[in-house]
Amino acid sequence: MKVIDIAKAAGVNPDTVRFYTREGLLNPARNPANNYQQFGNEDLRRLRFARKARQLGFSLPEIRSILRQADDHHSPCPLVRDVFENRLAEVEREIRELHQLRDRMKSALSAWQTMPDGTPDGHTICRLIEHWDESTGLRD
Repeated sequence: MKVIDIAKAAGVNPDTVRFYTREGLLNPARNPANNYQQFGNEDLRRLRFARKARQLGFSLPEIRSILRQADDHHSPCPLVRDVFENRLAEVEREIRELHQLRDRMKSALSAWQTMPDGTPDGHTICRLIEHWDESTGLRD
């Protein structure tokens, strides 16, 4: 298969195939007649795997480690579980932080609706922000 063929078969664009090839996840052979890269079924399987792993949030180095373990005939499943548990905890922390940010933003916007616009006077830049008190959500 050429780049375009494997890209279509995996549901990705050709640049993705080239990227994963440069990163060493795919190992195409070279056609001696024209020096084109020739991808096989193993490359297609690895490309589909990498795509699914990316959709689940695995990073490129993590995918590389998983493939390396599989290439060495060791089950990568314990690694996958461990990485995934850590990533899930990280995502949940980020979600909590985003919820807190959203609440601060809503509170600030609500308070700012009744505050007059101010002009920088050498002592202030933007009174909306400078007078914001996170603990109360009101002007300080």
